[in-house]
Amino acid sequence: LLKAFFEEKGLVRQHLDSYNEFIEHGLQEIVDEVGEIKIDVPGEPYRIKLGRIYIYREVDRGVIEYPYVTEVDGTYHEIYPMEARLRNLTYAMPLSLEMTTVIGDREVSSELVYIGDIPTMLKSNRCLLSGLSREELIRQGEDPEDPGGYFIINGSERVIVALEDLAPNRILVDIDERGANPVYQAKVFSTTVGFRARIGLRMKPNGAMYVSVPGVPTEIPFVILMRALGLESDREIAEAVSLDPTIQSELEGSFDDEAVKRADTVEESILYIGNRIAHGQPREYRFSKAENILDRNFLPHIGRTPDKRLEKAYFLGEMALRVIELKLGMRKPDDKDHFKNKRLKLAGPLLADLFRMAFRNLCRDIKYQLERMGPKRQSISVSVSVRPGIISEKLQHALATGNWGRGQVGITQLLDRTNTISMLSHLRRLQSPLSRSQPNFEARDLHPTHWGRLCPNETPEGSNCGLVKNLALSASISVGTDPEVVKRFLYRRGVIPYNEASRSLKLSGTKVFIDGRLIGYTVNPKELVEELRRARRNGEISSEVNVAYFSKEHNVREEICINCDAGRVRRPLIIVENGVPKLTKEHVEKIRSKEWRWEDLIKNGIIEYIDAEEEENTYIALTPEELTPEHTHLEIAPYTILGICASLIPYPEHNQSPRNSYESAMSKQALGIYAVNYPLRVDSRSHILHYPQKPLVETKPMEFMGYKLRPSGQNCVVAVLSFQGYNMEDALIFNKASIERGLARSTFYRIYEAECRQYLGGLRDRLVIPEPGVRGYRGEQYYRLLEADGVVGPESPVSGGDVLIGRMSPPRFLEEYKEFEVKGPSMRDSSIDMRPSEKGVVDAVFITETHEGNKLVK
Repeated sequence: LLKAFFEEKGLVRQHLDSYNEFIEHGLQEIVDEVGEIKIDVPGEPYRIKLGRIYIYREVDRGVIEYPYVTEVDGTYHEIYPMEARLRNLTYAMPLSLEMTTVIGDREVSSELVYIGDIPTMLKSNRCLLSGLSREELIRQGEDPEDPGGYFIINGSERVIVALEDLAPNRILVDIDERGANPVYQAKVFSTTVGFRARIGLRMKPNGAMYVSVPGVPTEIPFVILMRALGLESDREIAEAVSLDPTIQSELEGSFDDEAVKRADTVEESILYIGNRIAHGQPREYRFSKAENILDRNFLPHIGRTPDKRLEKAYFLGEMALRVIELKLGMRKPDDKDHFKNKRLKLAGPLLADLFRMAFRNLCRDIKYQLERMGPKRQSISVSVSVRPGIISEKLQHALATGNWGRGQVGITQLLDRTNTISMLSHLRRLQSPLSRSQPNFEARDLHPTHWGRLCPNETPEGSNCGLVKNLALSASISVGTDPEVVKRFLYRRGVIPYNEASRSLKLSGTKVFIDGRLIGYTVNPKELVEELRRARRNGEISSEVNVAYFSKEHNVREEICINCDAGRVRRPLIIVENGVPKLTKEHVEKIRSKEWRWEDLIKNGIIEYIDAEEEENTYIALTPEELTPEHTHLEIAPYTILGICASLIPYPEHNQSPRNSYESAMSKQALGIYAVNYPLRVDSRSHILHYPQKPLVETKPMEFMGYKLRPSGQNCVVAVLSFQGYNMEDALIFNKASIERGLARSTFYRIYEAECRQYLGGLRDRLVIPEPGVRGYRGEQYYRLLEADGVVGPESPVSGGDVLIGRMSPPRFLEEYKEFEVKGPSMRDSSIDMRPSEKGVVDAVFITETHEGNKLVK
């Protein structure tokens, strides 16, 4: 089964799925957020309506829909990743956008405008390598086993490392016990497109509740905020929290506030907020400012228009209810480290944030350019005012440096190519944004919900311990599905929307939440949950949906939580009914004979993906022998709880736990063969072991990782004994004869490169053997190996200080130009020489051109 899983999914599926989702839907959503650009020019203002976005660019001879390069002579052609690596290019594809000019209500003209390039993830749907057969990949100079999932920026391979973050739009309650009295609080990270607001609600020791909203310097009393949102009477406010009298009595402290008694209408309450923001300004200004904060900064994920205020009031009531329940001991504090409260941000969401910033800059620029041109004449076309560099440079710079703006650094890293294992592990790594210098013990600990999702062994030692983690083998990450589909399904199954529910239903019914938002009540929760799970197994609703039901047994009031969002870590399990697994021998045979694929097992409801929240409702057997009628699921294979590195250890359960962790760190440093196309690659440093051997004892996961084909290390015959008293602890004494026969022999490759740049004033570098007169001339013996074109020939033995690429450059600084008029350019020697401590043989010389037309030698 797992073989089928990895054949279909591969080991870096999470990045590819996330990126494909972004290209297919995310780009268009960002364009639709902007919608149109209004151009205010005197006389006749007009607007530009933004239509569909395409991966497409029209050029003189045809169109381009794949990654491409613009040559110095103005021609365009598609490129494969290998060419991008060799020529230091960026592997990126073009974006074009439909722009329609509208004057009044009349559409004047419409055109497809090229707006910039977006870097392409290797092996994604839009990559030229996707769908190629083994032979075709070899013809393109690629390693057929390379998994993709990274980008090529200026010729170097960069990975976006997944970010672990608290789940957005979910209410989390906890107790702050730092002061003399415990403070009960709730917080929610309300996140909408490109905007994140932290809303907090605290209960002071006297029982009064206060809300903090971004953009308001002081905390707002809970009742005033509820009133400002449109609940005028005290009764409405109390009922928006709960109909339970014991909970309503806890609200007394909030109603007793002096300010609350003064602000007893909706308008007064809005003005109270206005006074906190714009004190001393005219009344209208304060009023509109406060309304703006309520609509835009307060719970933006529910909506940013005035008609959503009532829904916001109910959401705030839910927050207050949870804080009161926490105080009364009817609810436990939420566990921040429980994986149901975590989401991973992969390439898709991270690139979406970046593209959103870049696209808004572009729109601002278009508006500025068109307003500068003045009133619209028939001849002006929009494409003249679009500067494609804005998007291309922003995306390329962020991916090349890892700086995402807003203080986020280190999001992308250079792909670690030491060996196969280090590369795969790097593509499955995740980081926590917590500070490395603080001891956050809970965050670094292994949590029970990490089982089957994160590797328990693979984490660095030292300050990153427990903050940098790696995915377990069978973990998969949701890309999200539209919650509206699920909502319609629920309403058809008898869920009553919260604004239509009767008092008795609100008292006795079960609340139904989708992605943390209350959508209604139901009377028969158990049947509804069964129905939902059955629909998911039959394929009526997406398999991305997970549903959890918490009842009185869980020590909380009854609620159903349904998740449809992206970034949840899930794992596949075999469904068990009445103690019998749904997977039968026939199914296994179908998989073995390739008649069925992994996807068929999910479509037929034999296997399903479970997230951390739904896992609270399951009872999982480790082995088929353990099954009882109570069990709901069966593990596919217990060893999938480990990550890539720990899976190499045979019988890890017989080792001390830290030893397994050390192996996970060291196996990434073992020499082996990192890619079979290494003679064609130009990595700045690389090691190749001459005789790598596959291990004598293999584990099953080695097969999925292709470890047998690209192993690291060798099988040595070892004796553990004292040898004439010369060996200390941890020392090795090697047999000289073995080393002479090639044991542990390896080659180290280093790339030296030089580019002939063009300078101001028409001067440029020249690749030549420097003449004795130039500044910085080293002496004849250093240039002895250079051929007529100034480059050393292959197979030449070289040692420290020898010049490999002879190059002469014009002077660096302008002061020297005073003499320039008299003598002509005084060239200086800028040759590339060997590092002083190294010696070796020139293996290969690549001579090519950059996209600017400069000669490039590696």
